[in-house]
Amino acid sequence: MLAADVGNTNVVLGVYDGAKLVSTWRTATRHDQTEDELAVMVDALLIREDLSLDDVDALVLGSVVPPLTASFMRLAERYLDQPALVIGPGVKTGVRLRVDNPSEVGADRIANTLAAHRRYGGPAIVVDFGTTTNFDVVSAEGDFLGGAFAPGLEVSAESLFGRAARLFRVPLTAPANAIGKNTADCIRSGIVFGYVGLVEGLLVRLTAELGPATPRVLATGGLAATIAPLARGIERVDDDLTLEGLRLLWELNT
Repeated sequence: MLAADVGNTNVVLGVYDGAKLVSTWRTATRHDQTEDELAVMVDALLIREDLSLDDVDALVLGSVVPPLTASFMRLAERYLDQPALVIGPGVKTGVRLRVDNPSEVGADRIANTLAAHRRYGGPAIVVDFGTTTNFDVVSAEGDFLGGAFAPGLEVSAESLFGRAARLFRVPLTAPANAIGKNTADCIRSGIVFGYVGLVEGLLVRLTAELGPATPRVLATGGLAATIAPLARGIERVDDDLTLEGLRLLWELNT
């Protein structure tokens, strides 16, 4: 089974043999890819595991990019001879959405909630570092309670570089000290340590509102490895959490 987590910046793919994750790949999101281009890309990745598209018998898709949602759906029809399971309204999730507008909750947040509760129990907070940073709050019973969105680390940095003419791009890594002694370290300190402060501050507020039980705080997403080690309160990085949630959603619907 192939799981595809399609975000605005990256497409994360995982191939499963039953419940076992065989391999994962992260590629740049291209909104204009056709089903044939996607098929060529996926097949080339599978070959590295001595597999091919012929070995894939199902596709589960969580996507926030409508053009790629359509392309992946056509890929499933043409190359797998069956429809993709697209996470959205009408799909069994096993997750109660205790929010004002359940239809607004993205597939990635549902997948994160389900996987976090199955793997770690609840209550929990999942911090998903991507184009945006999503804070997904999970109750002790596994319900999705809501959360918060923040601009992603790279989005924040690009805004700074784009609007401050004399500031130049630097690697998004933490400097040795918060007090920068040169322009590059000052930029890195403000961006990275400032972002850590954003994460820690939101975690304090979310935890206080959640109630007396202390939640497990999990990090996932492409930029988790950059921020999670620096942020107090994050217990664990689980790189494959969203893919595992997609796999569990596929199980619930087959």
